[in-house]
Order: sequence, then C-alpha cells, then structure tokens
Amino acid sequence: MTSEIVIIGGGVIGLAIAIELKLRGTNVTVLCRDFQAAATHAAAGMLAPDAEKIPDGAMRSLCWRSRALYADWTRKLEELTGLNTNYWPCGILAPVLEEDAGTRGRGEAGTRGRGDRERLLNASVPDLVSTPSSFFASPRLPVSASSSPAYWLEKEAIHQYQPGLGAEVTGGWWYPEDGQVDNKALAHVLRTAAESIGVELKDGITVEGLLQQQGQVVGVQTNAGVIRAAHYVLASGAWSNELLPLPVRPRKGQMLSVRVPEIVPELPLKRILFGQNLYIVPRRDRSLIIGATNEDVGFTPHNTPDGIQTLLQSAIRLYPQLKHYPILQFWWGFRPGTPDELPILGTSHCQNLTLATGHYRNGILLAPITAALIADFILEQKSDPLLADFHYSRFQSKPSTHTPMLTHSANFSNGHRTADAMNRVSTNSPLIIAGKTFQSRLMTGTGKYRSIEEMQQSIAASDCEIVTVAVRRVQTKAPGHEGLAEALDWTKIWMLPNTAGCQTAEEAIRVARLGREMAKLLGQEDNNFIKLEVIPDPKYLLPDPIGTLEAAEQLVKEGFAVLPYINADPMLAKRLEDVGCATVMPLASPIGSGQGLKTTANIQIIIENAGIPVVVDAGIGSPSEAAQAMELGADALLINSAIALSQNPAAMARAMNLATVAGRLAYLAGRMPIKDYASASSPLTGTITS
Repeated sequence: MTSEIVIIGGGVIGLAIAIELKLRGTNVTVLCRDFQAAATHAAAGMLAPDAEKIPDGAMRSLCWRSRALYADWTRKLEELTGLNTNYWPCGILAPVLEEDAGTRGRGEAGTRGRGDRERLLNASVPDLVSTPSSFFASPRLPVSASSSPAYWLEKEAIHQYQPGLGAEVTGGWWYPEDGQVDNKALAHVLRTAAESIGVELKDGITVEGLLQQQGQVVGVQTNAGVIRAAHYVLASGAWSNELLPLPVRPRKGQMLSVRVPEIVPELPLKRILFGQNLYIVPRRDRSLIIGATNEDVGFTPHNTPDGIQTLLQSAIRLYPQLKHYPILQFWWGFRPGTPDELPILGTSHCQNLTLATGHYRNGILLAPITAALIADFILEQKSDPLLADFHYSRFQSKPSTHTPMLTHSANFSNGHRTADAMNRVSTNSPLIIAGKTFQSRLMTGTGKYRSIEEMQQSIAASDCEIVTVAVRRVQTKAPGHEGLAEALDWTKIWMLPNTAGCQTAEEAIRVARLGREMAKLLGQEDNNFIKLEVIPDPKYLLPDPIGTLEAAEQLVKEGFAVLPYINADPMLAKRLEDVGCATVMPLASPIGSGQGLKTTANIQIIIENAGIPVVVDAGIGSPSEAAQAMELGADALLINSAIALSQNPAAMARAMNLATVAGRLAYLAGRMPIKDYASASSPLTGTITS
C-alpha cells in the first residue's frame, strides 16, 4: 500500500497533523495500534500554560501560541463534524494553602516574565466585578507574545470568587486565559473530522520497524505488511522509543471522576482548581475530573489504592464538598515524557521522516500549533524558528563508539556507509519491557554451567543485558549458585528473578516477592521484574496454564512486571496480556531438550496477536534455531542450556548473540517470496545473441 504521507500514531497529535495536511491537499494515512490507548483519552483536557508554571521560555511561547489558536481551531472542527469539543475558556484558579503561603511570589507561582501585567487583587468579588474591564483581561496578545496575565487573589476574594474552597486556602492565583477542552470529546471530533475529509485511518496496526535506505525511510514494517509513503511522521507518543532510540519514556498518570449530585441545583465549580500535584477539572455534564499521579513505572497498567487515595486526599483538602459526591470511574494513561519534559519536533536523521512526539503533559494543548508547524515544514519547507528548540539533537552526547545511532555526528555524512548506519537505527531498535529499554534481544541464565568462571565468560560474550536467576536456588545456595551476587556486575546487568521449582500459584507468588527483595539487595531498587514459572510436572517440565494465569493476575496487582513462561498457547498468551503481563514467553520445545522450534505455528499466532513483547524461551539448541525464532518476529530470546551445556560456552554465547541479531535483521528486512518455479538471477534483456 502506498500513500503520500503516513502518520504513525492515532492520538490527538497524529490526528491533528493528519487533518491539517489533508486540508492542504495531501493524501494521508494514519496508522493506529489502539485508539483507546492513546494518552488523549487519559488526559483532563487542561489548556494551562500559565498554571503549569512552565520554566522554559521556548516552551512557554509554544504553549501560548497554541492556546491562542484553540478557539478558532475547535470551532472549525465543530463545523466540519457537527459535534461539540466542549472547549471552555473557564480560567484556572491555583489556590495556595496555608503551609505554602510563603511561596506565592512570582518566582514560585509560575509568573516568570509577566512583569507589570501581574496585578495584586485584594478587593472583594463585587468590587472586582465593577472594576473596568481593562484591569482584568488585557486585549488578546499576538501569538508571538512573551507574556500572559496572572492575578493574585487574597483570601477573602478567592473564597468569594469560588465558594466551597478548603479552610486552609489563604489566597491564590487566577489565570484568566487558561481553559479546557473535553479531551474525550476532542478525540472523537478529531477522528470524525479525519474520516469526513478522507484521511485513511487504519486501526489495529502495529508498526514493527522503519525500513531505511540511503538516509530515507522506504517503508514501515507492520503486522499487516509493509506500508509505503513519500513522507512519514512519527507521532506515537509514549511508544516512540520502540521505533527509534529517542529518549521518550512513559509517565503513568492515574485519574478518577466524581459527579455533582442532581440535588445541587447549579454546577458549584465553574473553573479549574490547580493545586500542588493535583487538579480538579469541572465539566458541564456535572462531572469533576481529578488527577493525576506522575509515576515512572513503565507501561505498568491499572489504578492502585495508593494512587487513588493520594488524589482523593489532596482533592478533598482543596475542595472539601466533593467527598460527598459519588465516584464515576477510575482510569490511567501514559504520557510521553522526555528528560527535559519538552516535545521533540521537526527533522530526524532521515530526510523524509518528521518527528512530533514527547509532548508529556501538554499534548492536548499543543495539538493545534504542532499540526500547523509540522504541516508548514513538510509541505512548504518552512521551519519556524521555535522548532530549533525542540530538535532531537539537544539530547546529543559527545561522539564515541557507544554513542546512540541518532546522535553520532558521523551519521550525517553521505554515502553507503551512512545508509548502512541509518538502517541500523530501526533494524537494531531497542527492546522495551515494562518501560525499561534494552539494546540486546538475547537473555541468558546462570544455571548448568560447569563453573562460575565459565558462566561469567559466557554472559560477557553474549552481550546480554538481562540474566535470569532462580530465586529458590540462590536462597538455598544450590550448587553452581554460590557467590552469584558477587560473580556478576549488577550495575550493568538487569536481574530477572524467576520462580523455577514452584509447583503452585501460591508458591510462585511467595517466591516472586522474595525475588524482588533479592534484586533490591543487589542495588536494583526499582526492579519489579519476575519471570513466572509454575511447573507441577516433574518429567516434561510443562507449565501449568491455570496456575500461571492465577499467579500472574495477583502479581500484576502487586506491581510486578510479569514475564510468564507458557506453553505456546495463543489464547493463554492473549489472556495474560489482558491481565497486564509485561511479556509472554512461549516455549519452543521442552526445557533443556535442545529440540529446537517445535511450536512454530502457534508462536507465529501469538506474535501476530500480541501487543506486548514475545520472548521465545526453552528448547532452542543451536544458533540457526535462534535465528529462525527471531525471523518469525519474536522480540527476544531466552537461551541458557544451549550455551551452558555446549563444549565451549563462551563461543556458543557469542554465536547465539550474532544469530539473534541476524534473525532480527532478517525479519525486518523481509524474506523473498517462495516460488514453485525457478527465476533467473541474471537479466533476461540486453543479452548477447548470435
């Protein structure tokens, strides 16, 4: 399939860009893995560049420019669709509690650069209402403006302006130009608008790699085949790092909503309340959105009691009467965060690939300006001066042999060597499990080696970054596991504790908890990984599907990143994904058998249907089998016995590493079609004839 422009990502940013490009006369296709999973659906829809206290000058300017576009942008979308985005320039109040009252100065209140436009308002609300309008809201600033108004309200004024605030509120800032949009309504309107003007929306499409040649993207490898275009836009949010080594990580946010009872005649809260690590956003449908936590836990799903309790306690302290309101729902989502919390916009290492990702907390706010700037850049080669502040090269480190491919200065010369290097960007893209990034797709173990030294040499030769360790054997100091804590450098290797030897779900859960503590003792405080094995069968060592599912459900609830070892059962794999497992690990053949790939057909089905990494585990006996497993599309391999029991484990470990890389490259390159007849390699035209 070929399109003029392909956009990878169907959230608010991807759809906004698609609509802008389509309205300017281009053919656009949007590839979306899961529309409901986009961060758009998990936001609150705040348009809050002032209340957010954005310290970076370029980012403030970008946000102000986007907010200035919002009224016209949403109006045009509503005209296209006949639907309402519920855009509401309601203003934001940022109450200050008694304990924080000493920090209401400009530097602490997020009013940097406002100068003489900031006013101190001590009058009562009736007095304020009668004040000349110029005192409240200065005329709309041009989009290039470097200021935005904020006003301080003393205690009496803020309590009159917004009744019902907590007794501890001693004053607060009023940001009259901030506002909100209903994020879910906006997402629906954007999708409807895109469809109505002819944007092609392809759902259920997982992009697995970018095919590159000579500094150009020549196609995207997907679960539905290769899709080609003249130009590509990466707008996949928190998932961007799966395709390019960009420093974009998921930041989980938990939220909930309550409803104002019908017995309350009017909506008692008509403006957003913005507190310390908290906001309360009123909707015209009488719901109040309360958010949001900010957690660095990768793609760990679900709400937690601690997260929800923290939000409710802070919200009730700020606005006490909501403790009587019925709860409507809980949800969570993943913001695309970068190290400096700024988006990545503009050019990439490929001439025909544009980046629009990493918007973190401001994706909804920045949608209109991002769409306009990216469309200008692609169609008119017009680069706004602000884009330079959001270029990916700001994360560039000094060149070295270990410098990431995207930031190494040598990658920006011409020639075949550059093309080869650019190819490696996507084909050797990192493995991401539960939000943690690994460069190697080969995992190994510590068992069955003839000596500790042999194990050390093999792990080093494999270049692996994840090593699985049997918790029960370490705890009991089983032969071959003595001194394991000292044998490896755990600052460079990520421990994957496993529950080997557990015959029931209860045993596995208990051992998993021990494994987490074991990782902490080795200095990996944030390691919540567990390789789940529930194996009651002593002869064939086949995993128990029911016990595995039961244990996985409980461990996910306890915050583990669960990597379950399973039979190659597609239905079980999907069920484990649904309960929140970080990967699935189907066996190729029985553990330690060296029989190779005996479950190929089922593993292929699992890979095709998986939205999480698939790690082929157990039974692989040779590098050729390792390569074959990767050629199927597996995300990674776990190989232990084939290395440990070989005649030269270190050499075999290196061979398995090379096979894993080769298999991955082959999968992304795409093999030639199999034919029933011969096809000459040499050309059949232009030959010499007698």
